[in-house]
Amino acid sequence: MTNLLHLDASILPADSSVSRTISAAVVARLSGLNPALKIVRRDLVADPLAHMTLASLPPAHPASVPGGEAARAASAAVLEEFLAADIVVIGAPMYNFTIPTQLKAWIDRILVPGQTFRYGPDGVAGLAAGKRVIAVLSHGGFYGEDTPYAAAEHTGSYLRAVLGFIGIAAPEFILAEGIARGEAQRAASLEAAHGAVAALTL
Repeated sequence: MTNLLHLDASILPADSSVSRTISAAVVARLSGLNPALKIVRRDLVADPLAHMTLASLPPAHPASVPGGEAARAASAAVLEEFLAADIVVIGAPMYNFTIPTQLKAWIDRILVPGQTFRYGPDGVAGLAAGKRVIAVLSHGGFYGEDTPYAAAEHTGSYLRAVLGFIGIAAPEFILAEGIARGEAQRAASLEAAHGAVAALTL
């Protein structure tokens, strides 16, 4: 059994969100390739996690403190979902140059010492190697290396750093950019993103 965890963090509804549209297409594509996929869906906007506090950390976190049992249980469930997943699909729009706060709250639940990484004499070791992560990024403008705003791109760069820290060295990115630059550009970006989805394999 292969487990797939599907996350969305766009505040927009599905019919107007590029990241939600493309992340759903990714899941549909992988499900078509393997109908036996077990899919767990977590909408981080419809069912948001509170911002991190000591009381809301998963019980496995060494800094976790007693109290707030419901919040700690919710955090533990998030961590368990991630640890059980073989494939993780993340819909991550860019908001103010970085990921949505809803997605950051989720990340704060999965970066747990002893569970997804550990420190040792040789530095940090990621413990989540072997998971496949496909992140769908949507940008209103253009943030490539050859653009004036390259230094402001903290969506893909942040996710790459976080995932690499826990041992996922080669996350896959599907990017739709320039979606606020007019209908023609939005359509072209969606077409390119759907083309990347169609090329996915298992």
